[in-house]
Amino acid sequence: MSVTDSEAKDWPPNIQAVFKRMAPASRYLGLEIVSADAAARTVEVAFNAGPELCNMWGGIQGGMVAAMLDDVMSLAVGLDLEWGQISPTLELKVSMLAPARPGRITAKGRVIKRGKSVGFIEGELFDAEGTLLATASSTATFVTLKKKEKA
Repeated sequence: MSVTDSEAKDWPPNIQAVFKRMAPASRYLGLEIVSADAAARTVEVAFNAGPELCNMWGGIQGGMVAAMLDDVMSLAVGLDLEWGQISPTLELKVSMLAPARPGRITAKGRVIKRGKSVGFIEGELFDAEGTLLATASSTATFVTLKKKEKA
């Protein structure tokens, strides 16, 4: 079951931000928030992957698979960030285990360890039948954005 806009108001700021203004890349991938558990630092999302994400052989292009995993892991590591903070990816490793095809793809992300300035995250991508398509690990840093001063 996906989250409605009204349910999102009680969620951590990074999940609220997805409902307020989704990143164009996430929209292109067909991102949909399924669940998030801030205490456990886990997130589940779905991607409604269309043919525009495919390579010439009909499989989802590897960079798109990596982007899906980066999205879910960044949402997981950002669950306890405050408004105005972001978690840019420093490093990303993806293992392709089976071809990803267009359709509904689910992804799970979880924080393995979170320090003061760096977080370590893992993610998994599954097709509609539950086949594990790809796994990933990532390192992210935490940055507080400066407020823009009005001219």
